Amino acid sequence: MATLSSPLLRVRLRSVLMFLSIVGPGIITANADNDVGGIGTYSLAGAQFGYSLLWLLIPVTVILYVAQEMCARMGVITGKGLADLIRENFGVKVTFWVLVLFVLGDLGNVATEFAGVFSSGTIFHTYVALISPYMLVPLVALLVFVTVTSNSRKIVERIFFVFCAVYVAYIISGIIVHPNWHDVLIGTFLPHFTPSKAYFLMIVGVIGTTIAPWQQFYIQAAAAEKGVPQADYKYTQWDVAIGSISCDIVAFFIILASAATIYVFNAGHPAHPITVSLPSDVAVALTPLAGKFASLLFAIGLLNAAMFTASILPLSTAYYVCEAFGFERGIELHFKQAPIFYSLYLAFIVIGAGVVLLPGAPLLGIIFYSQVVNGALLPIVLVLTLLLVNNKRLMGAYTNSLTFNVIAWATVIIVGALTVVSVVTSLVPSLSS
Repeated sequence: MATLSSPLLRVRLRSVLMFLSIVGPGIITANADNDVGGIGTYSLAGAQFGYSLLWLLIPVTVILYVAQEMCARMGVITGKGLADLIRENFGVKVTFWVLVLFVLGDLGNVATEFAGVFSSGTIFHTYVALISPYMLVPLVALLVFVTVTSNSRKIVERIFFVFCAVYVAYIISGIIVHPNWHDVLIGTFLPHFTPSKAYFLMIVGVIGTTIAPWQQFYIQAAAAEKGVPQADYKYTQWDVAIGSISCDIVAFFIILASAATIYVFNAGHPAHPITVSLPSDVAVALTPLAGKFASLLFAIGLLNAAMFTASILPLSTAYYVCEAFGFERGIELHFKQAPIFYSLYLAFIVIGAGVVLLPGAPLLGIIFYSQVVNGALLPIVLVLTLLLVNNKRLMGAYTNSLTFNVIAWATVIIVGALTVVSVVTSLVPSLSS
């Protein structure tokens, strides 16, 4: 038996302690991917196609890991964020236009998260009459800003881990709806293709919602800020891998919950199907089909996802804009030390929440078109990432291996092609009919 003085035990203990000190960026970034748009897409996948798209989450997990590992690696090796490297290697003009596009896209994304807060508020209102979506949105906006800006990075990171933990609500919700586990296993491990445009577009949607452009900026900035020694980079890889797997386990149970209830009901009642447009529609549908507890868990998961990404997404944007133009940044600094950083963070939250509170705000349109913009911008950030990560001057011995490059470029080509199809058919609906 190993003792405390045993060299083997000391090595294992150091490994555990190093992992615990490094863990964070990968798990947090990947789980923030299960935002309002993602939950909506996964819910629609289950409602329309049952368990037949569960298999897709296996290659999607690989894609997510590949994309985020490259940025995390650049953060560790160069000690710089993605925006910083883009400016240094592609010039100010390219950086300016890239950031203009990404900032506009992120504004839509933040509004999407607050649309999720509003939608969850309508569900909670049915349980507690005093809770109104018009009260919940500004309350969440205030809570998000104060929580993130009044605490240190370590405390904020722990808060983000709490958000990650709350996603277990979707796992519980997926279990208590009593899915057909035989069909679940078939859908997971036997790839199935339905020869229809709707099925193909749903594949595009599931892949497209897996990797958001802002995530690449955030994970690299977070990894760089951690100051991980190059020799200990393997722990960051584990962090990214665990994050990618846990993210798609949650996605798995969101699809499963929707498939086991709405899809099964619609298959038995084709004349009076349940339609799903917003993620909150799933929570409403779960009440008569699986009980109030399942519905409430789904609504709690939606609010958690909206608050989580509403906290982290504008933070990512403020980081990369300040990074690109040399402004002071970081929640460890006071407002007087980083006024641009804090002003940007506040502006994104105020605009995102304000748009949703406008009378007659098109919540579905906000969610839908933000995903379209994400899809259009994704190939740009992936190509820039690959050009940078293969630059030997920057990365030295840590450039991509041949195998990893094949996987990464294949990911870019596949995601890029699917994105073009998705954007075109979204903007010209007649093409998908």
